[in-house]
Amino acid sequence: MSERLSDSIREPQVVRGAPPVTGAEIEVAIVGGGACGMTAALALARAGIESIVLERDARATGSTALSSGFVPAAGTRAQRRQGITDDRPDIFAEDVQKKARGTADPALVAAYTGTVADAVDALETHHGIEWQVLDNFLYPGHRRHRMHAVAERTGVSLMHRLSRAGESAGLIVMNDSQVTELWVDDSSRITAVGVRRPDGSIEHVGCRAVMLACNGFGGNPALLAELLPAMKTATYAGHTGNDGSAILWGRQLGAGLADLGAYQGHGSWAIPQGALLTWGLMMEGGVQVNLLGQRFHDETLGYSEAAVSVLAQPDGVAWCVFDDAVLAFAEDFPDFRDARAAGALRSADSPEALAAAIACDPAGLAATVASIRPGTDPVTGRVFKRSWSGRLHAAKVTGALFHTQGGLLIDPCCRVLRESDRQPFPNLYAAGGAARGVSGVAVWGYLSGNGLLSAIGGGHLAARSIAAHLR
Repeated sequence: MSERLSDSIREPQVVRGAPPVTGAEIEVAIVGGGACGMTAALALARAGIESIVLERDARATGSTALSSGFVPAAGTRAQRRQGITDDRPDIFAEDVQKKARGTADPALVAAYTGTVADAVDALETHHGIEWQVLDNFLYPGHRRHRMHAVAERTGVSLMHRLSRAGESAGLIVMNDSQVTELWVDDSSRITAVGVRRPDGSIEHVGCRAVMLACNGFGGNPALLAELLPAMKTATYAGHTGNDGSAILWGRQLGAGLADLGAYQGHGSWAIPQGALLTWGLMMEGGVQVNLLGQRFHDETLGYSEAAVSVLAQPDGVAWCVFDDAVLAFAEDFPDFRDARAAGALRSADSPEALAAAIACDPAGLAATVASIRPGTDPVTGRVFKRSWSGRLHAAKVTGALFHTQGGLLIDPCCRVLRESDRQPFPNLYAAGGAARGVSGVAVWGYLSGNGLLSAIGGGHLAARSIAAHLR
C-alpha cells in the first residue's frame, strides 16, 4: 500500500501503532546501501536470511565512495599472503584504544577488531572481493601493515565490487528509496518501515528486524551546530546523505547516544579543487607549512586532528610540501593522481621559487626545508628519516570534516540500547555511521580506517547478531 506525500521531504519520524497494510514482508530491513549495509546483507544471505537494502540515492555511494576505501583488519588471509604474520586483533585493539586515549568503549573495540578480519575474509572467499594490504608504509597509529584495499585503491571501486557481489548473491536492493518512518508497537518492536519513493509515495515494508546502516550527521547543519559546534563552519567533504536520520529516530525512540564529539577530519583537502590528498605524503616525509612558510605540528600524529591544526592557521589554509621522492611515492595513489590532474600541484627548483609560486614567506620556507634532516625535530618532535633532494612540490589544502563518529548507543552485538536503562530494543540494530564508533570522544581519537572498521566489521557483526536473534 502506498500514500501520497506533499512535495516537501518528510523528517525522519517514529510512528507508534499498527502500520498500514504493507506491500511487502521481509525478515530484515536494512536502512542504507553503503559498505555497512551491503556487508550485512551479504552476511545475512550466507546465513539463509532474506533482507531488503533500502538506499536513498539512485546509486549507493555514501561515505565509502568518498573515502580511500582502506579497511583495517588484523589476521586476514591477505596479510598472510603477503607474509604479514605478526598481527592479531588484540594488537589492533591496543592501537585503536591508544589513539582514542582510552576513551573508546572497550567492549565495542574488542568486538570490531575481533570481527573485521572474518568480514574481510568472507567478502573475499564468498564474493570474490580480493584484497591487497598496503605494506609500503604505516598509517598514523598503526603498528602493523593492516590496511586492506581493492586493486584500484579507491572507495568508489570498493563500493562497485560490493554492489556487484550483491547482484551475484541475488540481494534485494531498492535504490531511490529513502526510509522516513519506523513503525513501533507497544513493546518497542519495529514492525515496519515507511519508504519514500521517487514519485513521493510512501510504501510500507513489514519486517522482523531493522538494521540502521544509514549515516552520521555531518550533512545536517542544525545537528552539526548543536552536537559538533567546533566544525559547524568547516568545509564538509562528506556525503550529503549524512543527515542524522539515525539520531533523530533514536531521540524519538528514547535510545541512548554516545561519543557525539568524535569525528573524522582531514588536514589535506585540496582547494579549490575539492580533492583529497593522500596522507601518505606526510608519512613518507612531506610536511605542512602555513603562509609564513613554517611548520606548525607533527604531521605523523594523524590526519584527523590535522584538520583542526590547519584550520587554526592564517586564513585556515596550509600547503603540503614535499620533494621528488615523495612525489614518486604518491603517484601510486589514485586520489593524488586525480588531485594533480585537477591542477592542485605547484613545483619549483628551490624553496624561494616555490614560495613565490604559492605566495608564502620565502625566508620561512627556506628555513623549513633546511631543517628537514635525519633525526628528531626539536620543535614538533617529529622524527625525519632523511633530508630532501630534487625539486620541491606543494598543494594548497584546508581542514575538512569527513564524517561523524558518534551516534546511537549500541552494545557489542550492535543492538541499539535505550537511554533509560541501557537495555536493548527488541529488534533494532545499528552499525557504521549510524552508531557510536571506536574513536573515543574527540577528533584526536580517530585512527586511520576507523570509519570502514565500523562499517564492514560492524555490518558483519550486526548480521551475525540478527541471525542469532531470528533463529
